[in-house]
Amino acid sequence: MAILTSQQLTGRISSHVQPLPSLSWHLHPQAAAAFAALVADAARQGIDLAVASAFRDFNRQLAIWNGKFRGEQPLLDRRGVRLDISAMDEEAIVRAILQWSALPGASRHHWGSEIDVFDRAALAPGARPRLIPEEYASDGVFAGLTGFLQRNAARHGFFLPYDRERGGTQPEPWHLSFAPLSVPALRALTLPVLSEALQDAPLDGAAVVRRLLPEIYERYVLRVAPAPPQTLAPQASPQ
Repeated sequence: MAILTSQQLTGRISSHVQPLPSLSWHLHPQAAAAFAALVADAARQGIDLAVASAFRDFNRQLAIWNGKFRGEQPLLDRRGVRLDISAMDEEAIVRAILQWSALPGASRHHWGSEIDVFDRAALAPGARPRLIPEEYASDGVFAGLTGFLQRNAARHGFFLPYDRERGGTQPEPWHLSFAPLSVPALRALTLPVLSEALQDAPLDGAAVVRRLLPEIYERYVLRVAPAPPQTLAPQASPQ
């Protein structure tokens, strides 16, 4: 597996990703090939595996961050309830953003290995996925997809990095990670690499982020599920 450069790791260049056929998203070529096999596997089981998000560059993640910091996009608490930022100081806003959105430069979506997925076949006509845990629960609209991923994702090289509450990012049962790429990428994304990427960025709350950066790195970058051994040497086969 190719090693990503610091610029690629932090989403500042996109030379490591390519367009997905018929989709408006990009992925690393090796992740794209594995995902295509997963999509085909899902189709055989009546699931229309669709992409809600894949590669995001640094500037896109920066826009998400600044939009939430300024109150231009909803800022939610851990229960999914919208917060009133007018009653919050900058540190409280930064901490609230981090529950649901990565710091620019620290998003796993920069690597081209991460995909947010849903089952298009399970949606009512005209409906859109909300990407909330309830949709993927045993009684949720995407319960069938959850079961499929539990049975099949690992043999295609994918796992769920945000499988449960770990004191950092909230659980994301829709977020797939291609382990052969993401495991070495996580090792390569060191605190100095992240700090350098943020040095001149027009980041709202930058002073707070700089002060909290070691904690942010430990809680929101490193605290993820370990990749199952099978995902590092995937052996996909039809079922």
